[in-house]
Formats: sequence, structure tokens, C-alpha cells
Amino acid sequence: MLAAIQGLNPILQALLATIFTYAVTALGAAGVFLQRQVNRKLSDSMLGFAAGVMIAASYWSLLAPAIQMASSDGKPGWMPAAIGFLLGGAFLAGIDRLLPHLHLNMPRSATEGVQTTWKRSTLLTLAVTLHNIPEGLAVGVAFGAAATGVPEASLAGAMALALGIGLQNFPEGLAISAPLRRDGMSAGRSFFFGQLSGAVEPVAGVLGAAAVYFIRPLLPYALAFAAGAMIFVVIEELIPESQAGDNSDLATLGAMLGFTVMMILDVALGS
Repeated sequence: MLAAIQGLNPILQALLATIFTYAVTALGAAGVFLQRQVNRKLSDSMLGFAAGVMIAASYWSLLAPAIQMASSDGKPGWMPAAIGFLLGGAFLAGIDRLLPHLHLNMPRSATEGVQTTWKRSTLLTLAVTLHNIPEGLAVGVAFGAAATGVPEASLAGAMALALGIGLQNFPEGLAISAPLRRDGMSAGRSFFFGQLSGAVEPVAGVLGAAAVYFIRPLLPYALAFAAGAMIFVVIEELIPESQAGDNSDLATLGAMLGFTVMMILDVALGS
């Protein structure tokens, strides 16, 4: 499979990879056709798993290469990583304050962002869409970095990141479609909104790949930016939601499992 996409333009590679991650989101959302609701223990474990994958990916796939690239260019290794990381978090914080959205398992009155009369289904979808932006961006930047020929970034590493993001997208798709089905929405409409939350990933992936492919000096900053955006989502959303019920130990173990899986994928496939 690696040989099959090696000769493709990196922007096309990023598009194909993020279409894959989107497809896994849709596959997870399709679970609503099999059951009306998801067991809360399973839901919390899956959210924890997603958090663990994103934490591991932020370091091994994004921050570590950013630091190595900056050092290779003769810059202080920490500087682009720190600047990009904080900018990524600030970017997501800005969107979080502006975009109307509602986190899972929260009442309509807990809507964040600007005031709106949008339906609960739309707000729930936007909440998941919000944290799919940095996921798509991370995959796109990774493929763009691999195309620049720098030794710290490889096509295999970018594919490992896409696979890891895809794995944690499966529970995310189900996590948005199942509550909508439980609230009385039809299975078809619940699936539609669940898969829609992942549609932003190909857009973000193409933009990320194009940015670093055409503007090489942005690369370490872009990698760290994607990491900062993902860590913001993990701390602000995934971990609190997974710990909100009575399954904190299961959610924590899920996070550790997700971290381990992503670490293995990156180290084994990306090296």
C-alpha cells in the first residue's frame, strides 16, 4: 500500500488519507442502525481511547518531528514547537468561544459559543466537527512534511498517524449518532449527522498539506500547531466527557490503551 501512494502528489495523499479517516467516522455512525443507544461504560471507554490516541499522536507524530526539524535548521529546537503549540491551542479556543456547539450528555442550556436557536442535533454535530478540524489538519501536515524530504518526517509515519486517527474516529461517529437516535431522531438522520461531523477532515487535511508543501519554513510550526489544537480538544472536551459518569477508571484505562496503540503505530510503522 505504501508503494501504491508513494508517487502521488502529497496533497492528493492527504486527501485520500483524510477521506479514509472520514469513512471510519461514517462507519462508526452507522452503528446506530444496529442499536438505539450505546452503553455508557462503552461510550466513556471509547472517549478515553480517543483522548489517548490524540495525546500520543501529538507528541510522536507532531511535536517530536517539529523539535528535530528546528534543531536541524540551526534554530532552538523548542522555539517553533512552543510557538506553534500555543497558537494551535489559541486557535481552537477562539473557535470554541465563537462556534455554537453542545457537548455530549449535556442539556441544551449548556450550549457554548455565541447564542443561537439552532437545534440540538446541529449543536452536537458541531461539537464533534470542532475537534475533527485539528485531526484532519494533523494528517495533512504529516503528509506535506513527508513530501519535503526531511529525515524527521516519513510517508510511513504519516500513514501511521492517519491509521491512528481513523481508529479513534470510529467511536466518535457512534458517539454523535447514538445520542441523537436516543433522543427520538430516525436512524437515517442520526447517521447523517454522525458522519457529517467527520466531513471537515478532508478539507482541513488538504489545507494543512498544501500549506507546508508550498511554504517549507512553516513546517515545524504547522506540526506543533496541529498538536496544540489536538491537546486543547483532549483537555477541554474528551477527558472531561469521559470522566463525567461513574466510569472514570474505565475511561482512564481506555485513554492508556489509546495512547499505547498510537505509540506502537508511530514507532513501529513510522521509523
